[in-house]
Amino acid sequence: MRCLVCLFALFPLPGWAADITVFAAASLANVLETQAEAWEAETGHSVTFVLAGSGTLARQIEQGAPADMFISANVAWMDHLEAGGYLQQGTRRDVAGNTLVLIGAKGHDARLLDLPERLGSGRLALANTQSVPAGIYARQALEAAALWPALAPRSVQADNVRAALLFVSRGEAPFGIVYATDAAIDPGVAVLETLTGHDPIRYPAALTAQGGTEARAFLDALMTPEGQAIFAQHGFTAP
Repeated sequence: MRCLVCLFALFPLPGWAADITVFAAASLANVLETQAEAWEAETGHSVTFVLAGSGTLARQIEQGAPADMFISANVAWMDHLEAGGYLQQGTRRDVAGNTLVLIGAKGHDARLLDLPERLGSGRLALANTQSVPAGIYARQALEAAALWPALAPRSVQADNVRAALLFVSRGEAPFGIVYATDAAIDPGVAVLETLTGHDPIRYPAALTAQGGTEARAFLDALMTPEGQAIFAQHGFTAP
């Protein structure tokens, strides 16, 4: 049975029988599908992915959602669940890293410092800067460049980073800030600048309280040379 990727859902589809269910940051959608294909070919076991903003998923796990594993796009939400006792001790590890980029829709070009002038009547597309890691990193980068007070009122904030990407790809916003791996999969956007001034982007993973043997084996597989090569092929950096 092939991997099912439930984009931006909160729970797996009813009736889906999978060996394990992984709640993961939306920015991991493509690479995890490839990981699951390799996992299925190797073991015969299946994986269901529930993909959304890390904060949304963490809150769902707190409320009893049926996740065997959680992969966050930042350490803060993993720390939050760990402090609450929702994770199995000793299973946490960083599986990948990423970079943050400024993107533009077709026909739009600017550097970060040009945005106050170049935005015009348009909006800067961001993931939610309060709860979604990509948005939190973006705000840090804008604050480091002393641009946040000017650009915060001119932003449009999405529930996850893939939704922010679509704002720009569809021409609904001239510029946005997303992960480099997201920009790479969408021909409707151009990478204009790699950003700095934010915390290191890491993806920690851990088993939840209900995660069993198969979930542990899948997490181990992500850390093998083969699993890390898949992350690299999709543009992620080493953890």
